Amino acid sequence: MTRTAQPRHEDPGLQPERTVLSWGRTMLALCTAAAIFLRWLPTHGPFVLTLFGVATCTAIGIYSTQRSRYRRGSAGISNEHVTPDAVAVVVTSTAVLALGVLGLITVVVF
Repeated sequence: MTRTAQPRHEDPGLQPERTVLSWGRTMLALCTAAAIFLRWLPTHGPFVLTLFGVATCTAIGIYSTQRSRYRRGSAGISNEHVTPDAVAVVVTSTAVLALGVLGLITVVVF
């Protein structure tokens, strides 16, 4: 019998759960974009693999940090001191900006 981890705070519907769901939607959107980039491969050539790599690496990064992000948020609520994960937001924003620029380069140049 497996035990599920209980949240550290008293209300399981609080911010950490919503934040994890939001990051999960972002990860799903990046995976969808990566799949679309693969469809561009026959038309725009191998440069598209750069877009695929950036989107996939960002999605994997989000997935691999989900558990620690939830723990920090849950512990922050229990301690009444929640700190934002600014690094994750900046990295994800930079990756999305890079995907936009690389996408434009792909469409215009290749």
